[in-house]
Amino acid sequence: MTRIFAGVFVSMSFIVLGDTAGKALTAQGVAPVFVAWTRFAIAAVLLLPVSGLTRNEMGGLFNWRLWLRAGLICGGIASILTALKTVPIADVYGAFFVGPSVAFLLSALVLREQVTWLRGILLACGFVGVLLVVQPGLNAPPGVGFAVLAGIFYGAYLTATRWLAPAYRPRFLLISQLVIGAILLAPFGASAPLPPLTPSLSALVVASALASAAGNYLLVMISRTTPASVVSPLVYTQLIAATAAGYVFFGDLPDPVALTGLAIILASGLGSLRLARI
Repeated sequence: MTRIFAGVFVSMSFIVLGDTAGKALTAQGVAPVFVAWTRFAIAAVLLLPVSGLTRNEMGGLFNWRLWLRAGLICGGIASILTALKTVPIADVYGAFFVGPSVAFLLSALVLREQVTWLRGILLACGFVGVLLVVQPGLNAPPGVGFAVLAGIFYGAYLTATRWLAPAYRPRFLLISQLVIGAILLAPFGASAPLPPLTPSLSALVVASALASAAGNYLLVMISRTTPASVVSPLVYTQLIAATAAGYVFFGDLPDPVALTGLAIILASGLGSLRLARI
């Protein structure tokens, strides 16, 4: 179990580093949609050779369900990068974790999955934590709304992934969302105004894409041999990495109310992990 925890934490840390580079880019005037597009495009080019994509599978890339799923993750990433322009990383991730509650509700309503009251209570506690981070009505910056929107997109994306998982292998689902995402975002990313791409900005673009790709690929590899009920709650460890990255790179620390909310969200996720092991 320790090995799984370490693997998921490393993968989550890579994803946070990708968003850290994305935040640095948007702070220098790079449009969030351009960062999102390059993240999909570069990752697709890098991971295509190791995706195991076959000629028979290529026809599946035209399945409308795959385009819907890719569209949801595109919306999520574009929204979270927009939020990062004005909101500290840890607060963005705290608001973003409305996603598991959305996935829980959609899985019950749309996929008709069986749910337990105990898991519902834990997710409700996590939602309370999200409210403490967002602090609606208490002069919350507008970017928090984009973080919540990113969580809603992500919750729907998780549900779509559960819907499609029985029909496709994990690496195909990953490469399909990267290729389709790059296509969907290309008209917006390619036309976005850009400051002069200096070597430092170019390095940040590549770092954002590489770190995100590495994190997602590692997570897919872990998911091949580990049940989703074990992996999913460990995603909450992003909060630890996000808080550390916000402080180290930007000097940001959540206020006491938001920090309490982050602790509640993390406890809710670890409680879900404990429940999955019962």
